[in-house]
Amino acid sequence: MNTLTLPIDPKRFLSDLHKLRSFGASGTGVVRPAFSEADVAARGWLAERMEAAGLQPHMDPAGNLFGLAGERSLLIGSHSDSQPEGGWLDGALGVVMGLEIARAAREAGGPAISCVSFQDEEGRYGALTGSDIWTGATTLDEADGFHATDGQSFAEARKAIAHLAQPGFVEHARFTGFLECHIEQGPVLDKAGESVGVVTSIVGLRQLQVTVRGQQNHAGTTPMAMRRDAFQGAVRIATMLNDRFRNLVTPQTVWTIGHMRLSPNASSIVPGKAVFTIQWRDGDADRLDRMERVIDSVLLEVENGTGLSVTTDRLRHDLAPVPMDAVLQSALAKAAGQVAPGKWRSMPSGALHDASNLSRLMPVGMLFVPSIGGISHDFAEDTAEADLVTGLEVLARAAAALAPA
Repeated sequence: MNTLTLPIDPKRFLSDLHKLRSFGASGTGVVRPAFSEADVAARGWLAERMEAAGLQPHMDPAGNLFGLAGERSLLIGSHSDSQPEGGWLDGALGVVMGLEIARAAREAGGPAISCVSFQDEEGRYGALTGSDIWTGATTLDEADGFHATDGQSFAEARKAIAHLAQPGFVEHARFTGFLECHIEQGPVLDKAGESVGVVTSIVGLRQLQVTVRGQQNHAGTTPMAMRRDAFQGAVRIATMLNDRFRNLVTPQTVWTIGHMRLSPNASSIVPGKAVFTIQWRDGDADRLDRMERVIDSVLLEVENGTGLSVTTDRLRHDLAPVPMDAVLQSALAKAAGQVAPGKWRSMPSGALHDASNLSRLMPVGMLFVPSIGGISHDFAEDTAEADLVTGLEVLARAAAALAPA
């Protein structure tokens, strides 16, 4: 491992981070969905900054933008697209950290560090779409058939980067590993007054769409005892899950009913149909299996006990828990102990990140900095500048130790 200390420039890093914030700025946040005018402009600017840093910009046909250093290098980055109403740091932080560390490494004459901004991590057209394509989990032809909620296809959307894109994809084998720094998007570090978190794993995720069918009827004349109310069935499912999970889950386990549609959704009609999602996340695949068995038993029990029909559809492929590489994790922990002694912890990631895709191809490691109030995916998302710089210093030390000379 290298012992070089990279000449990072916190002021330059913060300046670039705030410049990226200007693309799609809206109040304190950003509106920069994948392939939007703001996203394309941001990628064009990033390519210019990469080239000015002595890196070779390469945007592939999916919109993933790399700043390449040499034939063999450590890769650092994240994503620069945002939610429809997003925070200014989500993804962007990791991209600009990658740029600054790669630039500092060039200025020091090594080691070899490249940077990247993956496209459509936020899932306008899929989920982690750019890194899904780059890692081979999804082909470009398959992704071209994906559609945004407004009906636009991925194939149509990527025409917006035709003037920037180059043929072919960057070879995976030129990278020795991948580091990603991200805001926590949760309250743990902020509540504890800690500066950084070394990620141990990215949780697995499963998601079902549940359809409860009953009998639509008049809300004023149908006695309560004779109703087959689909919404009441959905509420019973939610209540039973909370009770049945109690002795199975850990404080890190989460489950969410996050989207619901009632039909016909009128105040004077007993709902005849309720459609909702159940999503559950945990770092232990066996616990995810056991939670699924609980869900199946609850749905069957509600169906048998109420006369309602309950059916399910899987909304997406299951995502298995992804442990971080032990060597990269150790380098990050060592750097955190040096830069922020007593102010860091090891912790899992409850959110999905591009690192989960890259783990199929190379060693990966992740670092978190605090989210003030635990807020993310909102214009109010923020992190203290001192914590941003601390994260940069930790990541740079680890990168210097891990990157090939």
